[in-house]
Amino acid sequence: MATIVTVTVNPAIDTSCSVEQVVPERKLRCSEPHHDPGGGGLNVARAVRRLGGEAVAFWTGGGALGQLLGRLLDEEGLDHRAIRVEGMTRESLTVLETSTTLQYRFGMPGPPLHSQEVQECLSHVQGFRPTPDYLVLSGSLPPGAPDDLYAQFARQAPAGCRVVLDASGNALQLGLGAGVYLIKPNVRELGQLAGRVIERDKDIEAISQRLIREGRVEVVVASLGAGGAVVVTAEGAERLRAPTVEIRSKVGAGDSTVAGVVLALTRGSSVRDAVRFGMAAGAAAVMTEGTSLCRREDAERLYQEME
Repeated sequence: MATIVTVTVNPAIDTSCSVEQVVPERKLRCSEPHHDPGGGGLNVARAVRRLGGEAVAFWTGGGALGQLLGRLLDEEGLDHRAIRVEGMTRESLTVLETSTTLQYRFGMPGPPLHSQEVQECLSHVQGFRPTPDYLVLSGSLPPGAPDDLYAQFARQAPAGCRVVLDASGNALQLGLGAGVYLIKPNVRELGQLAGRVIERDKDIEAISQRLIREGRVEVVVASLGAGGAVVVTAEGAERLRAPTVEIRSKVGAGDSTVAGVVLALTRGSSVRDAVRFGMAAGAAAVMTEGTSLCRREDAERLYQEME
């Protein structure tokens, strides 16, 4: 039985490599590139599997890069369902400058999503059986997709399915209009929702509690990066500290956090403990190189250390 389903409408091939120094106007000799599946929902599903769970991933794909993406997902053994689109799947590039250990990340916009392709995405998810416990809507929207696409997914989610929304900008604002279970904004994104600058934890709590009272969301996990997170529910708010680890790459940390939270919830954890496990998974992700995600043994060890 699929308890977790993810949706990725703007997936990517995540290509990573390294170079000694990034210099303009010169041909740079990079290391051999490494390719990983990319995109919010796909990364969440992949991280769930790495953490010992199972998820079904819906994704849109087209062209030669879409075919490559499908092969990479097959190699990982992920249960995934491709929705074919006319445009070419995008590619994202991450370059590590070895002389400084700085990381440069270049994200492409992705192919336009036409109206009939939008409807096909909606029908695939709406018709999925059995009803999942959690529907994760994560990642950017491609050109041509309506800003309220995540709101449409949320409204059409089967009864009893909790929607987790990890987006930003209008996609987040409009998605909340449909009423969702959990969101994971950073402080800047949460401030944008309220139209104000957040200066302290009390501001996070006040804005989140207002969203909860309005029925737009039940749980707000406000990410503070290395500072941890503030978890807000109708019962109150608590700041949780993140594990301290050596940072090798921040790619996939947020998606690993969402994966850990949702997986722990399906296993019966409280919201507080689920967020703690999610933070451990996110910290485990930054310990890996390039575009790799979290490792189960790292996440479980960090979680135990947090206790």
